[in-house]
Amino acid sequence: MANSPQAKKRARQTERRTEVNKARRSRIRTYLRKVEEAIAGGNADNAAAALKEAQPELMRGVTKGVLHKNTASRKMSRLAARVKALSA
Repeated sequence: MANSPQAKKRARQTERRTEVNKARRSRIRTYLRKVEEAIAGGNADNAAAALKEAQPELMRGVTKGVLHKNTASRKMSRLAARVKALSA
C-alpha cells in the first residue's frame, strides 16, 4: 500500500483515470458493436453509417491514450473492408 503522500495521491489519480478510461473503452465498444450488428443485418447503408460514426470514436480513443494507434487503424481497416464487401 502507498505510504508517502505522493504515492497516495498517485493512487487516487489512478483510480479516477481508470474509471474515465473504462467509460471511454465501453463507449468505443458500443460503437463497434453497432457496426458489427449492421454488417450482420446485411444492410450496407446502415453499416456504412455506423462505420462513419465509429471512426471518430476510435480515433478519440487513440488521442486519449485508451487505444494504441495501430490497434484503432487495424480495427477501422477490417471493418471498412467488411462494409465494402457487403455493399459490393
